[in-house]
Amino acid sequence: MGWRDSSWDEIRGMFALAPDAVHLNTGTVGAMPHDVLDTADRVTREWTGGLMDVYPPGMYPGYRGTIAQAFGVDQDEIVICHNATEGMARVIHGLDLRAGDEVLTTTHECYSVLSNFNLLRNRHGVVLTTVTLPTGYDVRAEEIVALFEAAITPRTKVLAFAGITLFTGTLLPIRALCELAQRNGLTTVIDGALVAGMLDCDFRALGADFITCSGSKYQCGPLGTGLLYVRNKVHPEHNPLPLPEFWPIISTWYPMKGAPPPRTTTAVASCNMGDYLQSAGSASIARGAALARACELWDEIGRDRIEQRIFDLARHARDRIAERFGVAAMYSPGADPRLRSPLIAFHPFRDPRDAWNVKKVGAFVARLEAEHRIWARWTEFDVAGSPHQHYAARLCTHIFNTHAEIDHAVDVMGQLADDMS
Repeated sequence: MGWRDSSWDEIRGMFALAPDAVHLNTGTVGAMPHDVLDTADRVTREWTGGLMDVYPPGMYPGYRGTIAQAFGVDQDEIVICHNATEGMARVIHGLDLRAGDEVLTTTHECYSVLSNFNLLRNRHGVVLTTVTLPTGYDVRAEEIVALFEAAITPRTKVLAFAGITLFTGTLLPIRALCELAQRNGLTTVIDGALVAGMLDCDFRALGADFITCSGSKYQCGPLGTGLLYVRNKVHPEHNPLPLPEFWPIISTWYPMKGAPPPRTTTAVASCNMGDYLQSAGSASIARGAALARACELWDEIGRDRIEQRIFDLARHARDRIAERFGVAAMYSPGADPRLRSPLIAFHPFRDPRDAWNVKKVGAFVARLEAEHRIWARWTEFDVAGSPHQHYAARLCTHIFNTHAEIDHAVDVMGQLADDMS
């Protein structure tokens, strides 16, 4: 059936969800549609025990072309990888960085990002500079851009940041930060784990050099899938900088002798960088097919429609949380619509000191699951000016959620927080 005109109740029926569970943790893992599960099973059975050549389909040429089109780029710029963590590691360790070169990022990055940059620091003497993003309902986009701008030095080579932070759900001003990087001649690396499947976006128009995405979060593909965008041509209207020097560190197609052609300076690619990165021996053909099917379903529903629905539910959740717990309890931005996302982090307890009580916040989330079958998450992050790391409850909205579910979840959270306070 065609999904573009289907009701949200009909679309909810696409998903393999337990009817008595409230899934508000897509920021960790999404729910797969039945069609995606069936695709993974069917393709696994087709290839199990066969005598077919596994290498050509493991390059995913058709799937990559279809997915690339959905994100406004070309097949030579898209790689299907195992997850956003792997994609980020491939990018970070493929950058041409030397001792003394500086990388500017934030303390609110995923552990996989900070750990890989720390490895570069320990191995090669790269300098890692971090800024702590502001938190709270009233944060403005200009504050974030100014914070990055003030930290750039003559030795800064890379600007790395999450498109949407997993801890506070801040939707960073991606285009503004990419323009800042371009003005300073910096390579941009974006952890977009939460972007694919949530935002109806054109990767090229964002102006970044690299974007890594999860396939199993908002895109609702199988676990162990991800997407990697590598800018492979120069479109001056989006990013006029030359393509950065980049080493495809995991590749069976990188030349065994000599070197690839010089990187292009025009809108015509000089090589297929996506193929270099995609070619890594045998691949999970079934998972690639299932991720491609998830992306096709999103295109059938309409990525614009999906984004609007997700953010409508998020607006409802944000209002309900503010009503029940107060605006002061919220770590996620709300006043500036440019920074809002469907990930909403907040402090549920009356005593402000409980914000750094990880056991209590952890117990709150665990009881939501065990006693009420509400799946949320707790997160941890630095807060500027605080001597303590803060811990928050976080909920996420997706297209399979409903306004009634959100109302129920916030009511339960309020009652549980009162009991625990």
